[in-house]
Amino acid sequence: MADADRIERVVITGGAGGIGRATAQAFVDAGSHVLLVDPDADRLVEAAVGFGDRVSVHCSALDSPAACAAALDAAGGPVHSLVHLAGLYEPDPLDPQARDIWDRAIAANLTNAYDMCVAFVPRIDRAALPARIVLASSIAYRRGSPEHAAYAASKAGLIGLVRSLSRALAPQVLVNAVAPGVIRTRMTTDIIAQRHDTFMQTIPLRRYGEAAEIASVIRFLCGPGATYLTGQTITVDGGMTNA
Repeated sequence: MADADRIERVVITGGAGGIGRATAQAFVDAGSHVLLVDPDADRLVEAAVGFGDRVSVHCSALDSPAACAAALDAAGGPVHSLVHLAGLYEPDPLDPQARDIWDRAIAANLTNAYDMCVAFVPRIDRAALPARIVLASSIAYRRGSPEHAAYAASKAGLIGLVRSLSRALAPQVLVNAVAPGVIRTRMTTDIIAQRHDTFMQTIPLRRYGEAAEIASVIRFLCGPGATYLTGQTITVDGGMTNA
């Protein structure tokens, strides 16, 4: 297949969310074909509206190695970029009777990332190396989150995974992460309402981020301008952590 005719396939988990949709748009604008993966079938269909045949969907909770492999196979061929945005943001009361919150956070934010990355390796597009993996962490991995300890721990685990895989998979796969700050999506609606004044005092840019501002960084990490970047975590938070 000539380079001009080659299909660049991208798999985006958590694809029905705000950042997932914006990331799909960024890749479609760059000429890619995108598979959106999410457990919410109705929102998946809604997310794909308007993209035509450039975006397809696959409904999955990514709750086993087999489910992760099936999600990648649903792309219809070798995959150039895996963008793993899937995750769960749930308050953690630090109650021994609520240990299931910890278990869900690790499973939905870290274990499935590992399973997706392992399944991705034999499915990479070897005609367009290096392939790319981008995992979505959070500034919670650096700052901590007193109300979301399990979430913060799982997001910190992703950084260790990125650093390890960037060495293990080099040079065929570049592995990086993004760590968003407070981004205006459905997931952050409640916390923005509760902590607006505090956030405005701690974000130097004095505004919340938009999903498209995360998507553009993800697209950069998967594009021709990032061929010497691996093992990195790009913080996108309006200066909140002054990294």
